[in-house]
Amino acid sequence: MARAVTEAIEGSEHLVVQAGTGTGKSLGYLVPAVRHAVATDERVIVSTATLALQRQVITRDLPLVADAVADELPRPATIALLKGWHNYLCVHKIAGGYPADEPTLFDLPGESAGAADHPAARGGTSAAALGEQVVRLREWADETPTGDRDDLVPGVSDKAWRQVSVTALECLGQRCPLLAECFPEKARATAREADVVVTNHAMLGIAAMGSPGVLPEHDVLVVDEAHELADRVTAAATVDLSVPAIESAARLARRHGGVTTDALDAASAAFGTVVGALPAERFPDGLPDGARSAVAAVRDAAREVLSTLKPETGVTKPAQPDSGLKMAQSTMLQLFEVAERMAADPTGHDVLWCSRPGEGGWSADRFGEGASRLHAAPLGVAGLIRTHLLAERTGVFTSATLALGGSFDAVARTFGLGSGGEVKDADAPRWRGLDVGSPFDYARQGILYVAKRLPTPGREASTEHQLDEIAALVEAAGGRTLGLFSSRRAAVAAAEAMRERLDVPILCQGDDQLPTLVREFADDPATCLFGTLSLWQGVDVPGPSCQLVLIDRIPFPRPDDPVKSARARAVEAAGGNGFMQVSATHAALLLAQGAGRLVRSTADRGVVAVLDPRLVTARYGTFLTRSMPGFWQTTDRDVATAALRRLAALG
Repeated sequence: MARAVTEAIEGSEHLVVQAGTGTGKSLGYLVPAVRHAVATDERVIVSTATLALQRQVITRDLPLVADAVADELPRPATIALLKGWHNYLCVHKIAGGYPADEPTLFDLPGESAGAADHPAARGGTSAAALGEQVVRLREWADETPTGDRDDLVPGVSDKAWRQVSVTALECLGQRCPLLAECFPEKARATAREADVVVTNHAMLGIAAMGSPGVLPEHDVLVVDEAHELADRVTAAATVDLSVPAIESAARLARRHGGVTTDALDAASAAFGTVVGALPAERFPDGLPDGARSAVAAVRDAAREVLSTLKPETGVTKPAQPDSGLKMAQSTMLQLFEVAERMAADPTGHDVLWCSRPGEGGWSADRFGEGASRLHAAPLGVAGLIRTHLLAERTGVFTSATLALGGSFDAVARTFGLGSGGEVKDADAPRWRGLDVGSPFDYARQGILYVAKRLPTPGREASTEHQLDEIAALVEAAGGRTLGLFSSRRAAVAAAEAMRERLDVPILCQGDDQLPTLVREFADDPATCLFGTLSLWQGVDVPGPSCQLVLIDRIPFPRPDDPVKSARARAVEAAGGNGFMQVSATHAALLLAQGAGRLVRSTADRGVVAVLDPRLVTARYGTFLTRSMPGFWQTTDRDVATAALRRLAALG
């Protein structure tokens, strides 16, 4: 892998490299990255998808590599960590330079990236607990050298963190009286001088949207956990609009800008009436006329307020900048930009849809009960990645799961690289794919059991046939089970049923914070852990605690997923197979990730059980199984349960 990365950098050719668990892929790209950066004085950006891997790279892997290659280089390598603005303390806000916050409806996409990784960020926070956390934050501000939220242990809730941080748009910038002490400015200054800068996919998402200056200049971009890049860029480019959001922007304008918002208030009321009557569905031909007119009215009113909030031309700015006014301006600007994007004539570049509280992955508590929302997401992000992330530089994309169905074409398309390595477009970048293999002997270490005799899963959360199958497998394993389910409802139903049927501890996602549940699962081999998407990726439990991985059904996207369904239709309109390029590719990636939870070391043994017969009966089944680790396959439950019993007997 290190040789391939070196050749890609020296030949200015993009590389898509699959490196299985246990290959040490971080070292495989860091050694040539450090060598290139120091030898050529050209910066390398390394991006990871999770805070855990970011910490590993910056605190363990990069220092190890920099030290190991130091004697071979003309000077020591310098490294830096770079995150979104909101991940750092604002010393001016702590000093009282900002007014008290209202709930923030518009966070800059990606600014709070990684916040959910902080256990304290989840769940409610009482007023007393919030006060205690803010006091602790103020004390910590006097001693921290970085101001980085991730360095605060234990963490605090999002509400508490909001009291001591600002977004990039809210920042006073060069006019801040405490600029010399600014933590995010220091982080960016350090990054501008470093050889290797470690960041995250959320930051890449902001850069892919064309925001200038998000990342320092660089000529090589390494994307670890690259299978998540397209989704992260999509998330960064997705916006929404609701009545509570409009009202919040109006309140800030009145409170801190001293302006009237009568036109915006009227537009908000009209918007609420129109959107409240819309069906919760995707609009393939753009917003209905009434909705587009309502959004346009919000846009026009927001533009009017925004112009009023700006200081008049020729007026001398006050010596002390008004932070409250800056907050009002930034929130109103975001409101205007969102409404302007949604009100534009339909071009086919955006997917537009309406959702109700509790739908579409958002919380009714945050946005107000009964508040319908309009959403806009890019139909595709390949062009954004190709134009803003790869232009004039070399990209190295790596993950344990990139060769889907035995080919790199599917993921390469999402990176804007075309397919087949040789693309007809003369302007398309050159790239190649490489699978460097794995140290694991999957055929000897694991069994893939497909429950062929079960009925095809339907709309119900779980059937008696499925529950019987789960009980038989878990009983044979003596616990030791990681259950990966397609929905929270299915996970809860299975957990409740197994608690009644079996005499082993059953943990279910939602019972406690996820890190706590994973730790309890790892500590007790008799324990089972059932959950949904968060468990399909990133759970690393080697040893006897995880010898059975259950997957209840092939994880196709929901038929009503607005973005996935729109992308599938676009593929079909272009003459392709929308199901295979979108739905099957999505399922293949998750299956590969989920099945990869079983074997995490050369000593691990076990069974991956898929309770969906379509994996062996449907025509697309071969594509899906070829995307998974190369386990020995069977459809005989007796073979699987016998193997599990033998493993359980070994202890």
